[in-house]
Amino acid sequence: MSARDPHARRRAGAIRAKEWAQVWLDPSTFGLVVLMPLILMILFGNAVSLDVKASRLGVIDRDHTAASRELVQVLRHNSSFAVVEGPALAELEGGLKDGTLRGIATIPEGFEQGLALDQPRDVQLVTDGAQVNTATFLTGHLRGALRAWSEARASQYGASAGPMIEIVPRYTYNPGLQSRYMLVPGAIGIVMAMIGSLLTALIMAREYERGTMEGLLSTPISIPSLVLSKLIPYYVLGLASTGICVLVAVYGYGLPFRGSILALFLIASAFLAAVLGQGLLISAGTKNQFVSTQFALLSGFLPSLLLSGFLFEIDSMPPAIQWLTYIVPARYLIPSLQSVFLVGDVWRLFIPNIVILFGFGAFFFLRVTRAIKRRIA
Repeated sequence: MSARDPHARRRAGAIRAKEWAQVWLDPSTFGLVVLMPLILMILFGNAVSLDVKASRLGVIDRDHTAASRELVQVLRHNSSFAVVEGPALAELEGGLKDGTLRGIATIPEGFEQGLALDQPRDVQLVTDGAQVNTATFLTGHLRGALRAWSEARASQYGASAGPMIEIVPRYTYNPGLQSRYMLVPGAIGIVMAMIGSLLTALIMAREYERGTMEGLLSTPISIPSLVLSKLIPYYVLGLASTGICVLVAVYGYGLPFRGSILALFLIASAFLAAVLGQGLLISAGTKNQFVSTQFALLSGFLPSLLLSGFLFEIDSMPPAIQWLTYIVPARYLIPSLQSVFLVGDVWRLFIPNIVILFGFGAFFFLRVTRAIKRRIA
């Protein structure tokens, strides 16, 4: 090559230098090469955890003896549980419906007497079957804690271990612990997050790229009216997509639908308000369809998958990551969807989540109206 063109090597070097300069001057390249791997490694290393720690466990002590109180204290000091005591099942079962408790353990009457006679009474555990992984881990951890306590107590009193205390698990809302009862409602939330943000991520960017945005802004319509006019059709499409997902879940996968259409409509509407506004803000800020699409996928799919509680228990994440989940709209959607399908209408869970999601939508709407300027540079 150098024999025919002595300047070829220098030209190739100039092109390489130009490309390196462009790489260093392009913030998106730095983000993809440096920031994105760091973010993914931090999220996967901290948020992706199959260990269940400090599971919120309700405990009912019906025996009120020295042995039963000792067992309660052992459970309190076990890092796998965050114990909440209650006088009766009726007082605590509401916690299973709204997600404030993951299980309820009941120590029966005659517990200490059974230990003395080597005829231990079984401990009942009621868990939320809608959270299959959590229910399985909670059962295993409680069984292990009871076994360790029994062996330690037998060694303390110089007796043989004798028959072991067993737990009798009962899984509410999903007696068979079928994983699709947990995964399908969560998958609906992920689909809604992706579709909702993608639907609007291209709206403004398309107008800017085609050069038609200036014409729209020159019309007498106000910017809030313009934004709403663009959002409403995609809101209807988002509801239609949600309806299709629900029909597939019920008739294709056999999920029960124990809630009401009204609750589902309000939950879906609130979530769509958040993700459609998020996509529109991305579109108005980037003014480029390709960049908008990529950013919408990263900001809609990845956080919804990892930080919503869909696959991984939020309580098992480090505190800093738990705080981060509060800005992920899917965190407030997926528990509500699971309740609509498996539990019914739990309005004390729905109403706070709906209000927060509409709050997200209002925030994004205000940011979009401020991001759009009448004068295009």
